[in-house]
Amino acid sequence: MTEPMLTLIFLLFLATGSLAQTANDVSWAKRVDTGSQVITTMQFYFHDTLSGSNPSAIKVAQPQSSANSLGGFGNLMMVDDPLTEGPDKNSKLIGHARGMYGSAAQNELGLIMVLNYGFSDGMYKDSSFSLLSLNPAMQAVREMTIVGGTGLFRLARGYALAQTYWIDPSTGDAIVGYNVTIATYI
Repeated sequence: MTEPMLTLIFLLFLATGSLAQTANDVSWAKRVDTGSQVITTMQFYFHDTLSGSNPSAIKVAQPQSSANSLGGFGNLMMVDDPLTEGPDKNSKLIGHARGMYGSAAQNELGLIMVLNYGFSDGMYKDSSFSLLSLNPAMQAVREMTIVGGTGLFRLARGYALAQTYWIDPSTGDAIVGYNVTIATYI
């Protein structure tokens, strides 16, 4: 009698584990429930286009003179940048980064990032996280702070590692890879 009961418990355990795995319905993000919190890791690409007839980032403010600073100190950009699964601009659209970034350093390229990363794919549809951090854009890998979120990312805290995948120095257009780790309470 105990052997069939143990078999049943084992099968339920396996079914529960496979059910948790099916919750990861997208290839660009994974969730792990630790019992007290959920850790989500994501990898996606941010497409910042300043050029052309339909830019995703536009300058909304600039100081009277920023010619003496390396990164255009005081310039402010408003953005609605697509987020994609892969680096190709035609890869699957998974959301948008909306908000602003501005040049916040006088002697280097340091951008203050105030962005909401909203998702439109899979179980993350209608969830977002907020990033508020300095982006030292000339560093190969930049670590930035995640300060909150909505939906599956309510009460989020974490970090984003950004690495430039491609940049056109003549226009400023760029594709940036993001690796994000977010912790939320259950």
